[in-house]
Amino acid sequence: MPTPYLGRFAPSPTGPLHMGSLATAVGSFLDAKVHSGQWLLRIEDIDEGRCDSASVEHILHTLTRHGLQWQGELWVQSQRHAVYQAALNQLSTQNLTYPCACTRKEIDEANAQRAPGENRIYPGTCKHGMPLGREARAIRFRCPAEPVKWRDHRLGNFRDDLNASSGDFVLKRGDGFWAYHLVVVLDDLASHVTHIVRGEDLTDTTARQIALWQALADTTPPPAYWHLPVILAEDGQKLSKQTGALAVPEHDPVLNLNTVWQHFGLGKIKATSAMEWLESAAPVWANYRADQAAR
Repeated sequence: MPTPYLGRFAPSPTGPLHMGSLATAVGSFLDAKVHSGQWLLRIEDIDEGRCDSASVEHILHTLTRHGLQWQGELWVQSQRHAVYQAALNQLSTQNLTYPCACTRKEIDEANAQRAPGENRIYPGTCKHGMPLGREARAIRFRCPAEPVKWRDHRLGNFRDDLNASSGDFVLKRGDGFWAYHLVVVLDDLASHVTHIVRGEDLTDTTARQIALWQALADTTPPPAYWHLPVILAEDGQKLSKQTGALAVPEHDPVLNLNTVWQHFGLGKIKATSAMEWLESAAPVWANYRADQAAR
């Protein structure tokens, strides 16, 4: 029997949902719906200094108002510190982590010859031991020697040599905060996520997350990935809270749903409620999914 489809939506509560986040929510929700699967909701509040409970409530209200009802319990990352620490300990016993004393300035200086906009690569300064007299500022993951290969539903095949594209990356910062890559992989593993539908801006994080997944899960295959095109602001930047994207308007959910629908290049759907809209959208999404499949 095929593995049941489990998708998820994982917003960070640093503010209300904007239209770009709604587009991702709609896409991941409909993809679970057309597979008769489950759609899980996770609140990614691990950076607790930037998150607040009011934003959580606003996100839940916006999703519900647009008919995007999740199944099962609401996952909240800030309640799972012990799980993340246990996994870090496991990786340490496998000699897959090491302490790093490098400052941001030192890493920037090591990347001074790289062109603007290129990824900074960790040069491996502390890979075989920290310099004498230095204290750890982070815990890093030892990247695999072999390139990570994966396939995106829309964008096709990828082959990423992490040692050349990022270098050993941070799992836990010196101030005690967990890095995104570790917690997202552990939560996806624990909730048995099989498919991840998210924005194209996260494509270059995928290889790092698959490398961690394989180190932690051994024989459990990583999820299938589909990176959707992101909504851009008028200045060409990705809509985000950091660039001042406005909250999703509350007065007309169907209008909002059609707005993100047109972003995917699909025609408006006539409906009098969000629930009616989603029912009509599901078969259209199934066709869209087939059309988007990378050849």
